Amino acid sequence: MLGVRVLKPMEKWMKSLFKVTLLATAMTLTLNTSTVFAADATSPVVTNSAFKNNDQQSAYALGASLGRYMDNSLKEQEKLGIKLDKDQLIAGVQDAFANKSKLTDEEIEKTLQNFEARVKASAQAKMEQDAKENADKGAKYRDTFAKEKGVKKTASGLLYKVENAGTGDAPKDSDTVVVNYKGTLADGTEFDNSYKRGEPLSFRLDGVIPGWTEGLKQIKKGGKITLVIPPELAYGKAGVPGIPANSTLIFDVELLDVKAAAKADAQEQQPAVDTKAKK
Repeated sequence: MLGVRVLKPMEKWMKSLFKVTLLATAMTLTLNTSTVFAADATSPVVTNSAFKNNDQQSAYALGASLGRYMDNSLKEQEKLGIKLDKDQLIAGVQDAFANKSKLTDEEIEKTLQNFEARVKASAQAKMEQDAKENADKGAKYRDTFAKEKGVKKTASGLLYKVENAGTGDAPKDSDTVVVNYKGTLADGTEFDNSYKRGEPLSFRLDGVIPGWTEGLKQIKKGGKITLVIPPELAYGKAGVPGIPANSTLIFDVELLDVKAAAKADAQEQQPAVDTKAKK
């Protein structure tokens, strides 16, 4: 998850709404068709006494779906510091249906172009602000963690604390490792947890973010380690869904098994941290 979604200009927004409406219509027609074949072809499908027939109920359902979508969109815009007048939005819809718009087509187009520019500028400012805050939070977390007993720091900036060194050989880049882990952000937000999924994951050690590749080499089979990974060794300024830009990542990892390259299974399960670090 990466922050606030950038909304499209109103014209494109309405096209998206129409797509939702058409999908809902198609679903309604499919359900109605199934009902017709299952019962009397002239029987209306009305599940709420507030409506006289299926057409009324369908129209209301589509309007409710449209309204929810618009309401959610307005809430997203508020996160960017843009608060539109909901009453005016509804008035615009009503006037359009009545063919009594207060704005000409040219005025509508110009207004929406300006609105799009405003949304883009606000979204960019918001992303930059969030990225800076994430970087500051991460730096503060790393400074605090570095002072804990037993914490070590590598030349790359990776911080780690070995809870259990394990036994045997340390994994190599070409090895496949089997792990259980929990991943959190500097503010404590948990974004991944193999324990909760109920099964460990296996993957080639050189197929994940650099912080993992380097960090897991610090322990052996059966070992446990806490990794505090700076954004440069994770997903950097780009981030990924669920992990915002400039995030420091904290992983508690248990290395269950190490399989040499020649013995590794042909098909490997990809972990949630399987992509390379973003530049």
